[in-house]
Amino acid sequence: MFSFFKKKPPPAPIAAPVAALTPLPSGSLIGSALVTPIDIPVPSAAPPERQKWLDKLKASLGKTASSISAVFGGSVIDEALYEGLEDALLMADAGVPATQFLLQELRRKVRDSGVTHPVALKNILTATLTDLLLPLEKALVIGEHRPTVIMVAGVNGAGKTTSIGKLTKHLSNEGASVLLAAADTFRAAAREQLSIWADRNLVEIISQEGGDPAAVSFDAVSAGKARGKDVVLIDTAGRLPTQLHLMEELKKIKRVIQKADASAPHEVLLVIDGNTGQNAVAQVRSFDDALGLTGLIVTKLDGTAKGGVLAAIARERPIPVYFIGVGEKLDELETFSAREFAQALLS
Repeated sequence: MFSFFKKKPPPAPIAAPVAALTPLPSGSLIGSALVTPIDIPVPSAAPPERQKWLDKLKASLGKTASSISAVFGGSVIDEALYEGLEDALLMADAGVPATQFLLQELRRKVRDSGVTHPVALKNILTATLTDLLLPLEKALVIGEHRPTVIMVAGVNGAGKTTSIGKLTKHLSNEGASVLLAAADTFRAAAREQLSIWADRNLVEIISQEGGDPAAVSFDAVSAGKARGKDVVLIDTAGRLPTQLHLMEELKKIKRVIQKADASAPHEVLLVIDGNTGQNAVAQVRSFDDALGLTGLIVTKLDGTAKGGVLAAIARERPIPVYFIGVGEKLDELETFSAREFAQALLS
């Protein structure tokens, strides 16, 4: 799926209408003023920059990929293979429901197709995993509302504020004007950290020392409307979801945002650490039940993460994964592709 955005008229002569119809990588964002979602065929080969990132993703998931691939090293498809695959998927953090689903589908497809070689079974697994992950593949659409108000949540240590910095750069690079809101007032360093990201991205920030999180959010949405911003990104508190007061605070922020803009927040994103395995699934459930999540950002897929947690999420709580991150640099945040991720996990 592609999100197509008609850019604001540039100061220099540019053939905007022609450029706007050029096929782009999955989930790309362009501009922000007017939204017209369209479907464009996916290019057969990834652009060089995308391919470079895909190579990095494959390297990051290499340990998991090797463990799963080792299961298919024999010459026959038998119960021992299925048992080995079950163990490998569970070790990859796929979780019991997703693992059982994948094995059931594999058994059915092997029975229906009559394939007998493990290599063919691996190809079937790649296709089946891709189908399982497809509901997570969705573009973040900016421009249907101005400003598009994005509320970002996540437990401490998940990489929430860093992901906001990366997302700010991603949006700014595509022509969207961004306003940041430092509403994580419970953590002493959060406001300073977000201010650093604002400086790096050359964007404005609404921040109040010791301010009420909901009040900061309200002021940011009001300022975003008054200043004609395309996006308002709100960094919220990040204590553990098991603490009831956090969820109540986040619900309050959401309610107060709606007083500044009745249609907002337009996106409620959760940042999860790809290393936390099944705990990440529990976080998705908790935050979704409290806030009604619209999308996820999966971080820290940079060497130690096993990757299978996305299969668990797809099976148990299929909330779109807008972006995945594989490093700490500003440009190391990319749109999610089910096919690319399945291939990286099983290559």
